[in-house]
This record gives sequence, structure tokens and C-alpha cells, in this order.
Amino acid sequence: MRVFYLLKQGLLVLLVFSALMVKAQTGSVSGRVLDETGLPLPGASVIVKGTTRSTSTDGNGSFKLAGLSNGSVTLSASFIGYQTLDKTVSVSANATVNFQLVPDAQKLNEVVVIGYGTAEKKNLTGSISTVNSKDFQKGTITTPEQLIQGKVAGVNIISNSGQPGVGSTIRIRGGASLNASNDPLIVIDGVPFSGNSIGNAPSPLSLVNPNDIETFTVLKDANATAIYGSRASNGVILITTKKGASGAPVFNFSTNNSIATVAKKVDILSSGQIRDFVNANPNASYDDGKKFSALLGNSNTDWQDEIYQNAFSTDNSLSIAGSFKGVPYRVSAGYLDQQGLLITDHFSRGTGAISISPKLFQDHLKIDLNLKGALTQSHFANSGAVGAAIQFDPTQAVNANNNFGNYYEWLRSDGSVNPNAPRNPVGLIRLNDNNGNAERSFGNARFDYSFHFLPELHANLNLGYDLSKGYGEVRIPVFAAQSISTLGSYTHSLNTETNKLSEFYLNYAHTVESIKSRFDVTAGYGYYDNSKTGFNFTSYKGTGEALVTPVFPFSTDRDKLLSYYGRFIYTLADKYILSGTLRADASSKFAEKNRWGYFPSAAFTWRISNENFLKNSTSVSDLKLRLSYGQTGNKDGIGYYDYLSKYYANSNTGQYQIGNTFYNYYTPAAYDPDLKWETTTTYNAGLDYGFMKGRLYGSIDVYYKKTSDLLSKINIPVGTNFNNELTTNVGNMDVKGVEGSLNFSAIKTENTSWDFGVNVAYNKRKVTNLTLNPDPASKVGAGDITGGTGVTLKYNAVNQIPGSFFVYKQVYNADGKPLEGVYEDLNKDGVINTSDQYFYKSPDPNITLGFNTSFSYKKWSFTTSLRANFGNYIYDNVSSNFGVRANILSPAGVINNASTDFLATNFQNNQFLSDYYIKNASFLKMDNAGISYNAGKLSKTGTASLRISANCQNVFTVTKYNGIDPELSGGIDYNLYPRPRTYTLGFNVGF
Repeated sequence: MRVFYLLKQGLLVLLVFSALMVKAQTGSVSGRVLDETGLPLPGASVIVKGTTRSTSTDGNGSFKLAGLSNGSVTLSASFIGYQTLDKTVSVSANATVNFQLVPDAQKLNEVVVIGYGTAEKKNLTGSISTVNSKDFQKGTITTPEQLIQGKVAGVNIISNSGQPGVGSTIRIRGGASLNASNDPLIVIDGVPFSGNSIGNAPSPLSLVNPNDIETFTVLKDANATAIYGSRASNGVILITTKKGASGAPVFNFSTNNSIATVAKKVDILSSGQIRDFVNANPNASYDDGKKFSALLGNSNTDWQDEIYQNAFSTDNSLSIAGSFKGVPYRVSAGYLDQQGLLITDHFSRGTGAISISPKLFQDHLKIDLNLKGALTQSHFANSGAVGAAIQFDPTQAVNANNNFGNYYEWLRSDGSVNPNAPRNPVGLIRLNDNNGNAERSFGNARFDYSFHFLPELHANLNLGYDLSKGYGEVRIPVFAAQSISTLGSYTHSLNTETNKLSEFYLNYAHTVESIKSRFDVTAGYGYYDNSKTGFNFTSYKGTGEALVTPVFPFSTDRDKLLSYYGRFIYTLADKYILSGTLRADASSKFAEKNRWGYFPSAAFTWRISNENFLKNSTSVSDLKLRLSYGQTGNKDGIGYYDYLSKYYANSNTGQYQIGNTFYNYYTPAAYDPDLKWETTTTYNAGLDYGFMKGRLYGSIDVYYKKTSDLLSKINIPVGTNFNNELTTNVGNMDVKGVEGSLNFSAIKTENTSWDFGVNVAYNKRKVTNLTLNPDPASKVGAGDITGGTGVTLKYNAVNQIPGSFFVYKQVYNADGKPLEGVYEDLNKDGVINTSDQYFYKSPDPNITLGFNTSFSYKKWSFTTSLRANFGNYIYDNVSSNFGVRANILSPAGVINNASTDFLATNFQNNQFLSDYYIKNASFLKMDNAGISYNAGKLSKTGTASLRISANCQNVFTVTKYNGIDPELSGGIDYNLYPRPRTYTLGFNVGF
């Protein structure tokens, strides 16, 4: 608070000093900037046109410009998402003028961040979507990507689980690779964000405070992304954080407090059903005649209820933004404390951010300094308890009088733990103390210098860093059944990552009115140095005896990238736009002969609405055709040194004895000295449209992507390398799709507004080649299941969607019930074997849909958002593993629970590769529903304002799939930490 006090005192001294210097012939203009409903717009910009004088509104929407020369001036008020409004006013001692802005539905003049620069939305040549803070998802948001879930056509964001702080799988237009990364490049304020996992943090993005984010800009086609070259094959997400503005300090405090509940549990048999089944099989036995009925307990335990809890969380953020001596600044701090649905699960995060934007040399030098940091603490509940709670016998009690922490466990006749039985779910959690800490700091200094002798020429320098550290320990006591073989354990972990960047580019933009032309040229250089270090520590048994001693104390992987890039944009008559980019990247992940990759793009845009036959149209406000072509590369997701011959030392537990001495031996690793860039070529055609003065607007895009020289793992003949699999460049994949968006401002009156938006995308991927010599029958494993040892379910195969299911075709009886072990003889050879397996469905949705709407009446607002996937399928691994008789009456001498699917099949044994378990997982979800009330000023004389909101997340799901959630990025449903239903009450105070 002392910092805030000093800032206010400094501003007061500055204002008093300025007042003493004002001459008699000057005056001031004050007023307010309001929205279409009459509510204040804090942070709106007010400038004196033709000068450098400007200010921003305070929390009450008020502004004041002092020291203006008497006479007539034109003031311009603007705010993101609203149309700019100009007013002429006569300056006097105390002149006043008020502005009431109306929403700019289509936002054609909005400045959009693009790679290494900005552009007005109306002049974009690539497929680019922007989401501003007022359109973000509401409620308890712990990681940034959740803010835009369902908001952008062609962008699919799937939360990896319900664990606190966990990240998401993000796919833009489906992804274009097999073994290389399919994650988009994320850039925060000009700093490429490392997507590498940070040990002991739930996800890399969990160390970024969503409350600090102002906008997301998603670059989808190659013309928009090619300027980022080798890192942009899967799209680019540009994140811009909130900044300060000229004017008095604006304070903002927000708090969101929530309760999370389990939305749905796995459907399993009750204790009564288990008893009935066991008693209905009185002759069932194990170990030469022992009866299962004797193993039944007397309890009625719902193990899922035992491991789950209602979870409380609080998310608080405080910021101050304004200017000090003409230098805009913003300082913010945040604290999140979140419980998980699993008992003992907990995540807390403290964040801080500072941004300063001074201007020097008569505004010719603009400096943007950004510094952000985060500290997280986590207690990770043992998620293995999720599967154990499904399987464990519900007739047994949680606790028992024994030597294993007094948690009931299945024991053998000698009193030892049965190694083939599941562990007590509550014991798995309570006797596993897994604590993690993570630290992250990232930021940059950007300098934009406009040359005095040539103001259109700008020199830009960007120096940035991204540092992270994760450390933690796991303790399991000596008496815990889960680690009985080692009598408990203690492990310690530590890893660090350092990423540095330096970028310099020149930009020249000039309009030649005589030929109605504008030229915009950019040329630059970039250097990126990324390294990560993993430290190796001795692990111990619970007794203190060393378990595994590392060979090396640490290992460091390093990756460098050197880049040159350029872009040219030519605009003729504000109607025809030509653009081209070229980026050359050199990566240390490839041998010198293949180190450089070259990635060009070209685009043409025709602003049809500016043609004479439409220019004065009262119905068509925008019509723009976009055509583009480009190439991008990929190197992520593969090893750092896969092109080098290398050897790995074995651990000290596997030494080789020569005489009386034990030696570590070294194993050669497979490598490909000819490894090179994976390249994706994209063609895109798009149409942007707007009608009814921008109240109805949207876009339609058609695209085709072809990835060649796929970085893929392939099977190789024994003896040709040092493994039976090799990562190399082989094969091709095609991606094609259509996506569109439509936004409509249905009602716009003084007291009422209603807006809605819908986006839809069709996307289909297909592998077209997987071998050096074309082989239509080739396939490579892409996913195994749980329960069956070495059972591969998913494959990448020619003419198939990547990760398609490879199964047997189930035969059913007249009642529609599956016949155990009976499959169709697809090749008609009279024998059922692997030759009868076929490719059936995939986890990829054919169509994704997003819908959002907001309705406001006076001070009340209601918002909701929904998403839908169609054509995605899931393999029900819970039922295939647990829903059989052999699981309930286990030969290991235990009784287990089963999924209710067992009642439908009555299978005796597991039928892992039956297509019966491939389920239609199409769904409709209401992600969010909220209501808010803007109370306005808290007092007649004060400036403080209050906004109250209530929100529900994960409101409902409509689906035919019987599992707990139909949305899984990998398509195999097993051991899923359930996503919660969350109820949030929030308060926002500004002053």
C-alpha cells in the first residue's frame, strides 16, 4: 500500500506543479465517457486530435484535460470494442463534454496484433481471429486457454482433466503432424512461450494469471503464421496483456469464490449387486476350492464418494493502472487458492506483473517493459485412486485393524499384501504425500524507434527471457501397501529451463497518395536459445536405504534457433492488398546439411465493399475476399540430438560385473543423420462479410494443408539401426476443412442489448503415406489400452485418420446382445485372426460448434456459451477392463467391482479389441451460464463502482456416451479425473 500512497502523492505534486505553470489564456475540458447503456467506461482513451495530448478515464468514466489553449479543439474518445466518437468543443476555464459510445459490432478499424507488427482488422490478409477480454469465458478460470474455449472457429480446446491448474490440449485446425508437436506456438507480449512441461507444476500455462490478459489473437492460415516459420505449422496464439494508459490511477479489485462438485461419477455396481452376483455363483472358487462368498464384507462403501469432495477455491486480483509523469504503467498481483475434487488435492498460485510504457525523444522512441512472475505450490493427490475406486470391492470398509495404515487391503493367507489386487483408494491418497513447487518469470523489453529524419521508418528491438524452475518430493511411508515391495519410498526432483531471445527488425510504412498506394515492409533477425536441465537424485526406500543411485548428477538439453524474416504488404486504393513473407530458420536439432528451412507465403485480398458498386451500399458494410498460400515448418516434439550417434548409460541397478568390479554399460540409441524439417503447405480461401451496418458479420474459410517429410516413428528391420523403431522423415498427411463464424447484434437500444455468435468447423485429417516406398498396408502404433499387456488399439495408417481404432467387428445375437469372442470373418478365409481387424472410427470430431450469447437490460446482464462435437468416438476402456466376470471374481483371490456395462454384455473374459467398446461420443455442452449486476457508483461523491456476478461452469452435457465425460483428446476413457461443475460468486470493485 505504501507504493500506492507514494504514486498518488507523486501525481498530486505533479498536478499542483502543472497548475502553477498554466498561463491565463489556457483552460480545461472535463467530462465522462459512457457506454450505450449509460454506464461508465473506465480506461477509455480521450485524445486531442492533431496533438500528443491524451488521457484515460478513471473508474467512474471521468476525464479531464487541463492546460489547453483557448479556442476550438476536437476530442476523440475510443474504447476497445466501441466506435470512436469525435466531438468539437470550445475550450474555456471549465468546459465540459460527455461521450456516449456505441459498440462497434464488426470492429473493422480495430488494431489487431499480427506477427511482428499490427494491422487494422479491415486490412488483414490472413485467417485471423481475435477475442477481447469482454468476450472471455467467465467463472473460475485457472489457465489462460480456458478463456477462449468455444470462441474461435477451428480452435478445439480440451481440458486434460479436472485436476486444479491442469492444462488443455489445444488444436488449431486439427494439427498437422504425427510424432512432432501438434501444439500451437503461444507468444505472450512478444515472448515465445515454452510449452515444455515444468516439473511439479500442473501445466506450463498454470503459471500465467488469466486476469492479466487483454486479448487473444489466433493466426490460423500460413499467410498469417509463416512469419513465425518453423514453429507455426500448428497455428499461433498471440496473447496481449493489459497495459497502463494516460490519466489518473485506476484501481481494480476482483474476487471470485467458488464451490466445485462432481458432475458425474462412473456407473458401477452397488454393494448389493455385488453380493447378489457372488451369491448367485456359490460354486465360484479360487486357490483350489476357496469360495468367493467367504470374501464378501459387511459394508456398503461408495468408494467414489470416499475419494471425492466438494472443493472450494478463491481467486483474487488487484491492479493499479495509470500514468506517472506521463509514463503509463500497470501493476497487478493475484492469488489463487484452489482445492481439487480428489481429497488432499490442492493448488495455490501467487502472481505479479509490471508493465511500463515510456516514450522518449518527442515520442519517437517507445519503450514497452513487461515483467511477470508466478509461484505455485501443489499437493498432488494420487490420481491412481480414481481407477481403484471403480474397481475396489464396495462390500469392504475403508478402515481395518492392520499394519498398513489401518486401511483395508486384500491380503494373502500369510498376512502379506496381495500383489495382484487393487489398493485401497483412500489409502492410495492419504499415504502418498506428493508436494511440488514451481517458479516462473518471463518478460521482455521492446524498443520501437521512429527515425527523426524518416518517421515512417521504425527500428524495433525485442529482448526477452523465460525462466522456470520446478522442484518437489514424494514420500510414501514404510507401511503403505502401495509401495510394500520397497517398504515405502522417498524421491526428490528438480528441473530448470532457460529461454532467451533477441529480435531486431526494421519496418517501413508509407502511403503515396498520388498513386493511391501504401507500402509496408518488414525485415528482421531473431536468435533463440533454449535449454533445460534435469537433476538426478538418489531415491530411497522408506527405511532410508538407497533404492536407485543416478549415474550422472544432471543432464542438460539445449536447442538453438537462428532466423531471418521479411514481409511485404502493398495496398492499392484501399481495395487490393498483396502480401508476401519469407522466413529462414536454422535449428540445432538437425545436421548442418539440413539445418536451414525456408518458409514462404503469399496472399491477395480484395475489399469488394470498397468498390464503387458497393461503396455506398446501405446493406453491405463489409465484403472481403482473401486468398493465401504458404509453408511452415516443424521441429518440436522430437529429440534434441536425434541426428547424432549417441549412447546412454544404464542405471546403477543394472551394472555388469567383470571380476570383482561392477561397471555401467552404455547402450547405443537409434539415430538418423539425414533428419530434416517437416513442412506443411497450406492453401486458404476466405470471405469476410458484414451487413446491416456491421450488426451482422462473420467469415467463411476453406483450407487445405499438406504435410510432407513427416517426422514419424516407423518400424525398421532388426539390425539396420540400434532399435526396431526410428524417428525419421517419412510420409505425408492431408488436412482439409471449412470453418465459419456469424455474429449478430439482434437488439441495440438505450436500455437493452442482445448479441449472439456462432462458429462451426469441419475438419478431416488423413495419412497418405507412411513409408519410404509407398505401402498402402503400412501402419504404426499410436496408442495402447489399459488392462491388456501390449494391446495396441490406435494406429497411424495410410488412408486413415491419425490415431484410428483398429478392432474386430462384433457379432450380436437376435436380441442385440454382443456374443463373447464372436467376430466377423471380414476376409472370408474361415479363420478369425488379426487379418480380420479393421479400422473403425477415430477420436477426431468431424464437426465442432460453438455458440455464445449475451443479453443486457439496464444494469443486468446474462451470458451463456455452449459447445458441440459431432462424429468423435471414444474407446470405453473402463468397461472393457472392469466389466467382465473374471474381474469381479478374480483368480487372484479378490472380489472386484465392475462397470454397469457388465449387465449388458455378461462377458466372462476381456474382449479388449471388440468394436463394441467404440462408442459415439458426440455431445452438446453448456460450458458457462452467468448473470451479473452492475451496481455502479457506491456513493454519490465517490468514484468506486461495484459489479456482482454469479456463474456456473460445466452446466450440463447431452450425449449418448455413458462414461463420465465424452470429451477426451486421446479417445481412450480410463482413470479420468472428472471435470467439476463449478458455482462461482464474484465481486469486482473499481475506483
